[in-house]
Amino acid sequence: MATKKSRNKRNTQTDPTLDDLFAMLGGLSKRALMYIGALIVLLVLGVLLFMFFSRTSSISLDDEGELTLSPTQIKSMENIGEWEFLSISNEEIVDTVRHGFFGDNELVRIYYGTLRLGIDMHETREGWISLQGDTVTAILPPVKLLDNDFIDEARTKSFYENGTWSQNDRAALYRKAYRAMLARCMTKKNIESAEQNASAQFYQLLRSMGFENIRIRFEK
Repeated sequence: MATKKSRNKRNTQTDPTLDDLFAMLGGLSKRALMYIGALIVLLVLGVLLFMFFSRTSSISLDDEGELTLSPTQIKSMENIGEWEFLSISNEEIVDTVRHGFFGDNELVRIYYGTLRLGIDMHETREGWISLQGDTVTAILPPVKLLDNDFIDEARTKSFYENGTWSQNDRAALYRKAYRAMLARCMTKKNIESAEQNASAQFYQLLRSMGFENIRIRFEK
């Protein structure tokens, strides 16, 4: 009987009470309490952000359980605006010669530029994306040059200059380099490469929204 009483006494001493818990919390430093509070706040914010993005990025179901595309989802894709899929760095050496009675004058300049190819989602037409059954079809705008001012004039430099040249002469040389860069970079091969990159990225975008059967085409 004495053994049983001692066992009950030992159990009573080891069981924590509310007073013990408050005493433990009171023993924590202010810094530790601040860390615990900050951790709780971060966890709550993480849960709220997850719920928000899950709601905005997920597809919806109608009353019969079929997939649907909401106007908000379509508008969010259109708001992407310009979307770059291929960047091409290029340099051109162009020259001009002026024939004179006492000899020829020559101007040779080097131009550097970066051409960015992509699509502008603001140019999508009404009904560009549609859903039939479980298949979503997207018709994207044609790939184009996103920025017409692609020559970096700050890097332009003279390679050889003989004689006196006016600003009009230099402007004409600039236009010559501009046309040469367009001809070199805006090729069918580069446009097809940009389309392939666009298809792959837009496919991943729609997959992240929950779609599995996806068809993507481009306007011509």
